[in-house]
Amino acid sequence: MAEAPVEILLLRKMHPLVEAAFEGRHRVHRLSEAADPEALLAEIGPRVRALCVGGHVSVDGALMDRLPNLELIANFGVGYDAVDAVAAHRRGIIVTNTPDVLTDEVADLALGLVLASLRKIPQADRYLRAGHWPKAPFPLTASLRGRRVGILGLGRIGRAIAHRLESFGVAIDYHGRSRRADVPYTYHDTLIGLAHAVHILIVVAPGGPETRNLVNADVLEALGPEGILINVARGTLVDEAALTAALTAGTILGAGLDVFENEPHVPADLAALDNTVLLPHVGSASEHTRAAMAQLVVDNVVSWFEGRGPLTPVAETPWRPNA
Repeated sequence: MAEAPVEILLLRKMHPLVEAAFEGRHRVHRLSEAADPEALLAEIGPRVRALCVGGHVSVDGALMDRLPNLELIANFGVGYDAVDAVAAHRRGIIVTNTPDVLTDEVADLALGLVLASLRKIPQADRYLRAGHWPKAPFPLTASLRGRRVGILGLGRIGRAIAHRLESFGVAIDYHGRSRRADVPYTYHDTLIGLAHAVHILIVVAPGGPETRNLVNADVLEALGPEGILINVARGTLVDEAALTAALTAGTILGAGLDVFENEPHVPADLAALDNTVLLPHVGSASEHTRAAMAQLVVDNVVSWFEGRGPLTPVAETPWRPNA
């Protein structure tokens, strides 16, 4: 750790490990706790060298300009679409995220959503609790047997999901920016083509303007009346209005969603549907994994100010020693 205290800004409350890591060694400012955030930014902005962020807190070029000596933005999460990494690169700022440490947790939850959506596990639970079982058995459900599963985005998490699916004996297809030579799965060069070919579509692609509403009405129609949509990526990838319409009309069979377009707000008409399994963005929300994510945020900051460079820089802000 550098000898001179570094001024670090937290835009909002973060994991306790991050909150406590720098106390006594560096000066930590908490914008969300300031009586006057604008005044605090004006006062400390020129001295801040590191920014710790998480969730959907926006970090744009305008904010970066108020922190002229900012060197590092440490993002809590693998997704960093709320951070303008291109603007950071133009200003010589490194952005880091927390890949790998949450891969298994999110992949596990994706499989949980697949099974819960197909076998209607939450609905069966409600059926039992409501006292309906003595009157009649719960209706038969769809099955994973004989189904093809498509993965939109075969990155770290996508591959972990595919690996788990192999043990279920299902065929796996995928779509992404390019074909991968190191996997045995069937590649489709369009999302529509993937949706036509599979019964379950799992969304794990990055968020951001380029992928907004990528899963639209045409994709859902291609997925078809036996189709299940699973989203553990970003809510912005799915056209929620089109999805609600498709679920209501029976255009697709069901959906399992951990993410939404305007979190934490979920459209009432979507929440009212019984052919959905809806979770409050808990993909990585275990104590074990969130602690590992927080530690990686801290480790990136520590490594940077010890002169060893960032541990997990994002693609838009590559780090080259002595550059």
